[in-house]
Amino acid sequence: MSQESIVPEEAVTAAEVAEPGAVTIVVPTFNESANVRRLLHQITESVPARLPCEVVFVDDSTDDTPQVIHDAARDCPFPVTVLHREEPVGGLGGAVVEGMKAAGSDWIVVMDGDCQHPPSLVPELVTTGERAGAGLVVASRYLKGGSRAGLAGSYRVAVSRAATWLTKTLFPRRLHGISDPMSGFFAIRRSAVTAEALKPLGYKILLELAVRSRPRTVTEVPFVFQERFAGESKSTVKEGQRFLRHLAGLRTADPLARMVVFGLIGLTGFVPNLAALWAMTEAGLHYLPAEIIANQFGVAWNFLLIEKLLFRDRRRHRHWADRTARFALLANADLVLRIPLIALLVAQFGLAVLPATALALVITFVLRFVGTEALVYLPRRKPRAKTEPHS
Repeated sequence: MSQESIVPEEAVTAAEVAEPGAVTIVVPTFNESANVRRLLHQITESVPARLPCEVVFVDDSTDDTPQVIHDAARDCPFPVTVLHREEPVGGLGGAVVEGMKAAGSDWIVVMDGDCQHPPSLVPELVTTGERAGAGLVVASRYLKGGSRAGLAGSYRVAVSRAATWLTKTLFPRRLHGISDPMSGFFAIRRSAVTAEALKPLGYKILLELAVRSRPRTVTEVPFVFQERFAGESKSTVKEGQRFLRHLAGLRTADPLARMVVFGLIGLTGFVPNLAALWAMTEAGLHYLPAEIIANQFGVAWNFLLIEKLLFRDRRRHRHWADRTARFALLANADLVLRIPLIALLVAQFGLAVLPATALALVITFVLRFVGTEALVYLPRRKPRAKTEPHS
């Protein structure tokens, strides 16, 4: 990742090092060359007179956006830094995290580079945070005085509404008091977040912040979402898919939630299992070998869903063939273990067959979940370095 600072003469100290601003404005950009000059002009007009600032662009562009920023920054009365990433890890959210790490101010304001977030609101975001003693101040389109007028078309409005409803339903406690979790415009105290703890995927970085490291005190201010000045929206079907994967990853970060999802996936495995069993018995195969073979269909189905929905970010720890073999072994061991366990519960503890079967299912389910996490998806332990004996 390359870094370039453009510091105007007015902002240079005697040692030619820019003083850190009271606020760092972090702007992630991807091919926004037609917008950044206007954005810097708006910031110049509305922010420095009320609040010392610096601007950090984190750029993933494939066009001339970095050069346009460099040229436009010469007229700015504040320091401007461009961090250009050759590999856009984490998408827009990853870019914001890089900007937070580079920030030199107590307050960090995150905003888009397409001029839909009004820079004139930056001082109010910081002032509101200071006044309320808040760690996070969200610019909301859904408070009185706010508006989502800049959303282009009824389709994007519907998608925004659905995404807001879904996230608030999945995270009612973490998003309590945040009316616009899809907002990309907010201020956060640098001391209120540990950037290394964030695992962004896609462009909804506020959701990532609120769920993984929500500050104790959160407040909001209304804002009117502007129309895009130039270029096209980066909100695509692919970004929508990344957003849903991000939601799934956030929701299953908690072990109990992972176990629930693991169980729900296991229930769906009955469909291919029973379908295969029916087909083989109808073809004349004896039910015992048919049961064993049909179970493999359920195992394969569960494995595919678990790989895609539950442990997607942990697949890198082992080769796919290793994961497949381990998962199949655990799933079939569950089948072998369940019958002796039922017999033990009936013979030794006097349980009836039905409650013994139910209890055995719960026990083997928990063991299978723990075994799947520990033996299939946790990182391998690194071997300890050998120490040379002292002579």
